[in-house]
Amino acid sequence: MNNIFNYNDDDTFIHRLSGLSKLIAFMALTSTVMLTFDIRIIVGILIFSLIILRVSKITFRQIRVILIYVIFFLLINLFLTFLFEPEYAVGIYGTRHVIFKIFGRYVVTQEQMFYQFTKMMKYASVIPLGIIFLFTTNPSEFAASINRIGVPYKVAYAFSLTLRYFPDVQREYINISRAQQARGLNISKDTSIIHRLKFGILTVFPLIFSTLDRIENISNAMDLRGFSKFKRRTWYNAKKLNYKDYLAILITVGIFTSAILISVFINGSRFYNPFI
Repeated sequence: MNNIFNYNDDDTFIHRLSGLSKLIAFMALTSTVMLTFDIRIIVGILIFSLIILRVSKITFRQIRVILIYVIFFLLINLFLTFLFEPEYAVGIYGTRHVIFKIFGRYVVTQEQMFYQFTKMMKYASVIPLGIIFLFTTNPSEFAASINRIGVPYKVAYAFSLTLRYFPDVQREYINISRAQQARGLNISKDTSIIHRLKFGILTVFPLIFSTLDRIENISNAMDLRGFSKFKRRTWYNAKKLNYKDYLAILITVGIFTSAILISVFINGSRFYNPFI
């Protein structure tokens, strides 16, 4: 299994950016995607994020598990959207172009298909942005960066511990799973789904207890080293902003501003309507 949400130490343009500039860029682009339903802007951000993903040297093997869960979530989301409100988009766009009728109130319209496609693209464009941020940001350097802009160092350190927590938990889960398999528990495809679910439960309980034990050890170590005794602290991995950081912030904030202006002055709303 690959580590999920694990910092990928590499030497690329994205890795060399400050954690603060990457956070601002991430927030600006995700806010743009969340605020607009203009498919042109969303697809543009998706293409931009995929290019940055390529530049970051993040391979498909590293994010394969994440993508499987994301695709499954997208399919469930699209199905439930149509199940509960099959003509929701008709009210949004103000027109109704029927493709075919299934039964009862379940009618497939061009408006609903366009709305659900736009919604799917919104999710698809946000996922690469999150992957880039998590895989290219050193947790300690990120904590130092946000502390420099006024975030209390206790909160910043909590962010750092959270980012480090995901790969540690996955590593522990793999170790527990292998230990149980060594004792004779079979989780191959030949076994039933119920058996594999039972195995998963047997793995989760020791994982919870080991996680609680790790939390206690970390808390004790921090107390022994006098953490939170002083109002300020220094950081080993602190990184100053340079012109590349300011350029990244300028580009992403510019994208956010442009999207707002397009929505207000050109579209007249958050929705791009191709049916008028």
